[in-house]
Amino acid sequence: MGNCLSGDVKGGKQAIGGVQQRPTSATTAIANNAALNDAVDFFFRSRGQYPLFSQIELTLSASNLLDCDITSKSDPMAVMYLRKKDGKLEEIGRTEVILNSLNPSWIEKITVSFQFEVVQTLVFHVYDVDTRYHNVPVKTLKLKDQDFLGEATCVLSEIMTRPNRTVTLSLTGNVRAGVNRNLGTLSVLAEETVASKTVAEINFRCVNLDNKDLFSKSDPFLRISRIVESTAAVPICRTEVVDNNLNPMWRPVCLTMQQFGTKDTPLVIECFDFNTSGNHELIGRTEKSVAELERLCLQKEAVNFVYPSLSHGRKKILKGQLIVDRFVEKVQYSFLDYISSGFELNFMVAVDFTASNGDPRTPNSLHYIDPSGRSNSYQQAIMEVGEVIQFYDSDKRFPAWGFGGRTSDGSVSHAFNLNGASYGDEVVGVEGIMTAYASALRNVALAGPTLFSHVVDRAAHTASQSLSQNSPKYYVLLIITDGVLTDMAGTVDALVRASDLPLSVLIVGVGNTDFRQMEILDADNGRRLESSTGRIATRDIVQFVPMKDIHSGQVSVVQALLEELPGQFLSYVRTRNINPVGAPAI
Repeated sequence: MGNCLSGDVKGGKQAIGGVQQRPTSATTAIANNAALNDAVDFFFRSRGQYPLFSQIELTLSASNLLDCDITSKSDPMAVMYLRKKDGKLEEIGRTEVILNSLNPSWIEKITVSFQFEVVQTLVFHVYDVDTRYHNVPVKTLKLKDQDFLGEATCVLSEIMTRPNRTVTLSLTGNVRAGVNRNLGTLSVLAEETVASKTVAEINFRCVNLDNKDLFSKSDPFLRISRIVESTAAVPICRTEVVDNNLNPMWRPVCLTMQQFGTKDTPLVIECFDFNTSGNHELIGRTEKSVAELERLCLQKEAVNFVYPSLSHGRKKILKGQLIVDRFVEKVQYSFLDYISSGFELNFMVAVDFTASNGDPRTPNSLHYIDPSGRSNSYQQAIMEVGEVIQFYDSDKRFPAWGFGGRTSDGSVSHAFNLNGASYGDEVVGVEGIMTAYASALRNVALAGPTLFSHVVDRAAHTASQSLSQNSPKYYVLLIITDGVLTDMAGTVDALVRASDLPLSVLIVGVGNTDFRQMEILDADNGRRLESSTGRIATRDIVQFVPMKDIHSGQVSVVQALLEELPGQFLSYVRTRNINPVGAPAI
């Protein structure tokens, strides 16, 4: 493949990891890698595999528990459940039993996977374990045979957003007839396991690669995959493409322990020649674990690539070699480190008021407010996304806009305040958005066309102001629409400009329109957006979900929309070497 850098080729190379640039620092390199794996993300999602979750260890303690024993104090044990959507409780774990204590500090930790995109309601039950069961493993204890000491409930994200990641809850419940007194408190401390934050930063280069091109040199990139039992190899990372070079040097690759598993897990490292068609030609491959890559670096050894041969399964040893110039193992700040330090996610919403939604007074309108209280698609999207993000915004004041509607002055606006105010676009809480939306339906006439660029620019302006004030804030704009965009080029330009800002854009498509345009904005095909001036987006900031597809499956709108948000947030802060509030650089 030659060095032609047309828009398609540039976009394609961005999907691999971007056109070759020299790293300015190790931190910048890590950040770039965090943002360049769009194609790998697409691989996982297309197979129904979703991002790995952060493992959280919960440490429990209690104070002033009820004493149910006559000759001694209670022997307490705590059990934790996850409340599912249907209200049923799923047991997650149990502590050990502590003898004779009304103020226990349990050692046994309970592990839970933190999922940003789900409201995870935790329910804790505390029991006094009967003496005859003290030598029985706690997992086999029948809880109905134990004395109930009280229960407490909280949402996991409430704990994770506290600066000390600790919450103290009052125990409640009907313990026994005639007892109406303080049942004590339960304290919960959440800690992210260090393993989920360990990263290996590796500098790769190659020498003497085989040339696969006729009129120029190969344009090589590396793909790293983890070997797993269920499938042959799952891609976990790709480098950028180096143009026209048989001795390439890539930006540092940053592999998390979540990606590579253990240091002894075998990794397949393949070198390809980039081709615009997507049929990249294999130059050579090798198989090494992270531990072996570290040894290659320490001993300054190179490893020869091999090429699989069709004859008798033999492998041809090539002259091309892989060299590890640098290997550093470190702990990297996680999404939860930022959130618990005081970083906030600020929610914004923009609602489509174009005429294609249908007259809000008629039941077949997408904007119909059902007297029975059943939510329309707009209300459902606002509620589901808002109830997750509200935990990450301390003042819960949300800008709320409409677009494509004819306001009271007779003009069509593409960024008017839902609350009807001429200034001040914020409402309080998710309920405030719902109230402002219902009010706007009575006071704004549906019109058109469908333009996104105005609300994207307005959100970008707010994010830009916050950035200039060094505020620890990241903005999330939810756009709910039924229509085909009239200003596709303008919207792409606005999104490319906004890709430099602390902003993500979530789009929900309602109704039965063909939403193929939105798939382009989403860039889940691994090709980042390109503006009318030829500029490639710094990172992918858009996630689109059609409501009709989600309703037919088991995944909620929230999960589908928000699964990428922590990664988008991290790609932003790492690109700019922004640390959690008050945290030292690592």
